[in-house]
Amino acid sequence: MTGKHEITRADVLLLEEYEKIRHQRRQDVSAIKKNRRVSVGPYATFYFENYDTMWWQVHEMLYIEKGGEDQIADELAAYNPLIPKGNELVATLMFEIENPDRRARFLARLGGVEKAVTLHVGSEKISAVPEADVERSTEGGKASSVHFLHFPFTPSAIAAFRDPETEVILGIRHDGYAHMASIPDNVHAALMQDFD
Repeated sequence: MTGKHEITRADVLLLEEYEKIRHQRRQDVSAIKKNRRVSVGPYATFYFENYDTMWWQVHEMLYIEKGGEDQIADELAAYNPLIPKGNELVATLMFEIENPDRRARFLARLGGVEKAVTLHVGSEKISAVPEADVERSTEGGKASSVHFLHFPFTPSAIAAFRDPETEVILGIRHDGYAHMASIPDNVHAALMQDFD
């Protein structure tokens, strides 16, 4: 499935068909996601999306909510923008803290974090562009625990990324959270597939 940039109505299975393959698809997507996940610091995890992860998400939403045909267009509108278009990487950034009070205190001082994320590919720096669906930080300085980010690549950045020897570093530089992580080789290899 890799290489497709959009889920169409024709790609959406009937609920009965999906139920038959759901267990196997869950295993398949879990295996895919294992190579598309990067932790940055103690609380931030980036989940790099692709056609397969979003196809799964659309079908899971239809399975859970049982909205039928009327729900399909909304799910496609919500999840298609998160499929990389061949010249970018797209990630869901989640701040994961189990204790609700600690999580609330942490997020209260994290406003604007979605604009403080970068990907360094060799000598090139790519600033994340937040998905414009809804504002993820309030004027009072509170951030959401979930952010959807696009990393737009230049042709030279794509060429550098395709070289397995290029170091790729994912970073967050915010007063409330400053951490970076080198992208592991298995993730680097998986993300190379996202470029045309």
